[in-house]
Amino acid sequence: MHESEGMHYEGTIIRPPSEAMSILLQVTLGCSHNKCTFCGTYKDKRFTIKDDDTILADILFASKYMHNQHRLFLMDGDALIIPQRKLVWILDTIQEHLPWVRRVGAYGNAKSVKMKSDDQLAQLQEKGLGILYLGVESGDDETLKKVCKGTSAENLIEQGRRVKKAGIKLSVTVLLGIAGRSDSLRHAKATAELLSAMDPNYVGALTVMLLPGTPLDEDFRAGRFELLDTSELLLELREMFQHTHLNSGLFMANHASNYLPIKARMPKDREKILELIDAALRGEVDLKPEWMRGF
Repeated sequence: MHESEGMHYEGTIIRPPSEAMSILLQVTLGCSHNKCTFCGTYKDKRFTIKDDDTILADILFASKYMHNQHRLFLMDGDALIIPQRKLVWILDTIQEHLPWVRRVGAYGNAKSVKMKSDDQLAQLQEKGLGILYLGVESGDDETLKKVCKGTSAENLIEQGRRVKKAGIKLSVTVLLGIAGRSDSLRHAKATAELLSAMDPNYVGALTVMLLPGTPLDEDFRAGRFELLDTSELLLELREMFQHTHLNSGLFMANHASNYLPIKARMPKDREKILELIDAALRGEVDLKPEWMRGF
């Protein structure tokens, strides 16, 4: 394909909400883990790392047509798994041809972070990797095991801390409702403890939504998994928020999947947000109607 014909996108394209205005550079296909029971995003792709020629062609296309975008996001699900030498080449090539890009972001997971040494993470930061998005989902080991996350809370904390130590901003996502009804509050408290220990720059709390064809959806249909109702989700959010202590950072539950959008600058907004959740539990705050919720 000639470089002027467009970017080489394949399959389903997703990126974090905060990367909506970024240049989207697809350097991998799919997700290197791809076993989480709640996720159906990359089932249409076998994980592969794209070849240098395709990546270069896309960077050259962006260099001609994307001068107004100052951030770039490396897709797909886990660009950090790319071997260090190639990842450094990608970041160097971005700097060479897109000098106006001020920040590069990527998804990572505990495994891919662990595969990088402290020096390698610091090198990636030096080369422009400014933010890493880490799907935590839960701080409860039993829940992590049930959803096939492939890691423990202790490992997630350690790897998250290493990202921050390297000077890379850390944005983590957690899932309200992922532990089902019976383990809801245990999941909430354990997740709060993980977030407090990890101390990320950004926390995004999403609400679990069932995707047809996923193992979690099958568990729900078979009666092995119970979805929380709105008030139970609010109680879970309250428990999680109440026990989360960040030195400074944003705690957000403003994703399209959430019933009650919140955005809290921690720690100063703590009491205000707890009052808002309590007001919502008393029925004094309008919640997002079901038809407005989305992935």
